[in-house]
Amino acid sequence: MRLGLISLAILGVLVGTPAHAAEEPDLIFKRSTVFKWMSPNDKLATYGLDDPEVEGVACHFTIPEKGGFKGWLGLAEEVSDISLSCRQIGPIRFKAKFAQGEDVFRTRRSLFFKKMQIVRGCDVKRNVLVYMVFSDRIIEGSPKNSTSSVPIMPWGNQGEVPKCADYIE
Repeated sequence: MRLGLISLAILGVLVGTPAHAAEEPDLIFKRSTVFKWMSPNDKLATYGLDDPEVEGVACHFTIPEKGGFKGWLGLAEEVSDISLSCRQIGPIRFKAKFAQGEDVFRTRRSLFFKKMQIVRGCDVKRNVLVYMVFSDRIIEGSPKNSTSSVPIMPWGNQGEVPKCADYIE
């Protein structure tokens, strides 16, 4: 029994650690949504991050953060309602080839079983980068998700616009 609990704890830590995805996102702001008398409030938090493999693309996402004593201690399982918006913020430059559905960012949303992921793909026909955010569980996934598209457009005197199809593994 004890070995099983230790294995679950290790698995939860491994599943919740980022792969070669983006660094920690930047907190833009938080807004309280539910007032709690004796403990931290429930909040919505908006974060920004740069795509680690595609220079010139930034994403912003908003996640709910549980308050109360469980939230404060990091024991609350966060809900799966996450919104996402990604935009071109400069000339697009691909740093490396990438796989369709590759992680851009991943983080834990509960102590052991739930994680949030932002993944990237390429719509070859339209030359558009497509980002999707979702949360999942080891045992039971979540259908809640959000998608954002970034058409690859010329920027300033960039010249020829890169084709995302040329960078898919």
